[in-house]
Amino acid sequence: MLGAWLTLLLGGSLALGAPGDTALFQRADDAGGRCTYTFTVASPGEASCPEAGGVAQLRAELAGLAARLSRLEGSGGFGGSGPRGAEVGGAWTRGPQRAAAGGCEELLRDKERLEEDKRRLEREKEELSRRLESSTQEIARLRAARCPPSAGGPGRDTLRGSSKAPRWEPEPLGYQELKSERTELPASRLLEETALGRPRAEDSDCGELAWVGAPVVLGRADSIAGKYGVWMKDPEPVAPFTRETTWRVDTVGTEVRQLFQYEAAEQLARGYPAKVHVLPRPLESTGAVVYRGGLFFQPRRSRALARYDLRAEAISAERELPGAGYHGQYPYSWGGYTDIDLAVDETGLWVVYSTDKAKGAIVLSKLDPETLEIRRTWETNIRKQSVANSFVICGTLYTVSSYSAPNATVNFAYDTATGTSRTLSIPFENRFQYLSMVDYNPAERQLFAWDSYNMVAYPIRLSHA
Repeated sequence: MLGAWLTLLLGGSLALGAPGDTALFQRADDAGGRCTYTFTVASPGEASCPEAGGVAQLRAELAGLAARLSRLEGSGGFGGSGPRGAEVGGAWTRGPQRAAAGGCEELLRDKERLEEDKRRLEREKEELSRRLESSTQEIARLRAARCPPSAGGPGRDTLRGSSKAPRWEPEPLGYQELKSERTELPASRLLEETALGRPRAEDSDCGELAWVGAPVVLGRADSIAGKYGVWMKDPEPVAPFTRETTWRVDTVGTEVRQLFQYEAAEQLARGYPAKVHVLPRPLESTGAVVYRGGLFFQPRRSRALARYDLRAEAISAERELPGAGYHGQYPYSWGGYTDIDLAVDETGLWVVYSTDKAKGAIVLSKLDPETLEIRRTWETNIRKQSVANSFVICGTLYTVSSYSAPNATVNFAYDTATGTSRTLSIPFENRFQYLSMVDYNPAERQLFAWDSYNMVAYPIRLSHA
């Protein structure tokens, strides 16, 4: 409608009122050089203008219309060239409505997005608050568990500042264990320095066993073949092996030939060996040890001893143990064909066994590690089948009372220097209640043990009278 009306206006005349009446439209520059529009319409019913005010009002309205037309023409609204003129001319009435509607819809969508972002941020804030609270509670719990308050005992700061542990003195056994764990080392390094560390300076000389701590689990077998076994470190290694090189044999089976090699105890814990040695002869039971670059073991169904060279991967020495019982004649109380048990201490290589002559009592012999020749033998009064296992520390043989009782003891000691034995009652924990191997490592100053699939290490204390 508006387009047709403007077309008539610009055409020069428009019929109004009665037939014959015309409207005149003129465009010309005024005195100031500006383009002006003149629109003249004859009244159809009045011969004259009785009220000047009416003419003035009409003139004002026409002047306003002329001004609006001038603005529209200047902006390209009427007859303008280019896309904008055609767009405005063709959508005069629809454009503003659509623009307003589209703007409102966009604003509503923005508002919804902002509200959704606000709700999401509030949820994230609540989740972070819950996590922070949970973390704070966990830290408080760990601090309370790791550093419990003690009445009169040394504090954590005191322990960190101490460069030397106080000398152990006989006290009630329950307190000895607690005191040793709290005064020897910070809690954060307990595993490293008890199970894997080196002996302290004041323990570098020999002494008598006075205390055995709680076992630390270093690995676990994952098959039935590992219910019983033996794990070892060489206290005097030969290159390329080190004191950290760890060895393991799972001993359940009739053809036990696999010797697993690990670069360190941490690799043992993960269960991935660096190498697997296949022994030329099957091994019997859990009495093997590693010493000076060789694996010393009892070949299956024999009273012989053999040395397997770990570098050459071949047997370098073999010798029969005269009169020794084997394959179930004089085992430890748990059985397992543990008739012949090798051991290592600060003084060298030992073998624990029994004979018909000794009538089942433990016989202890010192061996030459190169030739396996017996250097000296001691016959004890401790019946081998009455104890669960044994180990040697500083030339003294120690026995464990039970392989299955949770609260067993180290119950006998035989001193080779004096040739005498004595009873003991040092607490020894069988945490998993099936102890099949115990050996002493003089470099680590630990007891290594195999307890029902689990490879464990016990910290110990020696007294120095």
